[in-house]
This record gives sequence, structure tokens and C-alpha cells, in this order.
Amino acid sequence: MPRIKLKVNGQEYQVEVPADITLLELLREYLSLTGTKEGCGKGECGACTVLMDGQAVNSCLVPAAKAEGSEVLTIEGLASPDGRLHPLQEAFISEGAVQCGFCTPGMIMSAKALLDQNPHPTREEIKVALSGNLCRCTGYAKIITAVEKAAAMIAGEGRG
Repeated sequence: MPRIKLKVNGQEYQVEVPADITLLELLREYLSLTGTKEGCGKGECGACTVLMDGQAVNSCLVPAAKAEGSEVLTIEGLASPDGRLHPLQEAFISEGAVQCGFCTPGMIMSAKALLDQNPHPTREEIKVALSGNLCRCTGYAKIITAVEKAAAMIAGEGRG
């Protein structure tokens, strides 16, 4: 079995995995990082979104071997080491953007990628950035408001 070396949430890993697994499977089954969800398994729902080298990717479509040498950030890696939630997590909670919660990790990671690239997005830019993430509960209004609030929080705190 191939050995993959990568950094996940700031921690170095060397993992022996079958050649045909995805990054999603590596995260969930080999590293026990179950915050990243499998929705469709076809890259259409965004539930499995993580950041790989700073870019939002559907981890269900990325062969684990492609993550060799990469830095991956999952929802588990967003909170501070002291447990303080990231402004996106805080805003999703305070704005009621979390309903069943299944899509939330992917939504937050897509929003993180957006805010890292564009700290002051318009509503339209937020909609475009989240267009690859499906939610069947909220209707998106509260999610968009939460991203706007997080952008303001990050700008005010200088945190990201």
C-alpha cells in the first residue's frame, strides 16, 4: 500500500492507505476526522469540502495520493488550539445558519476559502462561492448573512 505524507490541521501524518481511496476516505476512516461529510460522492453537493493548499476542493473527488505533500484544513482545524471557535463558526451559530448541520462543515470551508481570497465579498460573490454547496434545510439566506457577519468579525478582529 502506498504511504502518503501530508499535513492535516497543522499536524504531520504519514498514512499507509489503499491506492484507490479518496481524500475524504483518508480523512474520515484513517484519521478519524468525521466533520467532513460524504453527501453525494460525486462532487455535486459540497458536503465534503476541505481546503487543500488553501483551495476549496471536494474531497470525495480527490484521490488520496494527490494529497501527497499537501496541507489540508478540515472543519476540525478551524477552531483555535484553545477551543475558541473561528468567526465563521460563531456566525453560523449566532445567525441560525445551522439546521440539520450536515452541509455546515462544507459551507464553512467554502466560505473560509472565499474570505481568505476576498475578505470583503459582496452578497453576490458569497452566493457564487457557495454555489457548489447544497443545503436542503435553510434556503441559504441565513448562511449568506452568516458569511457576511463573519467577514465583518474577521475584519474587526484581524483574525482569519
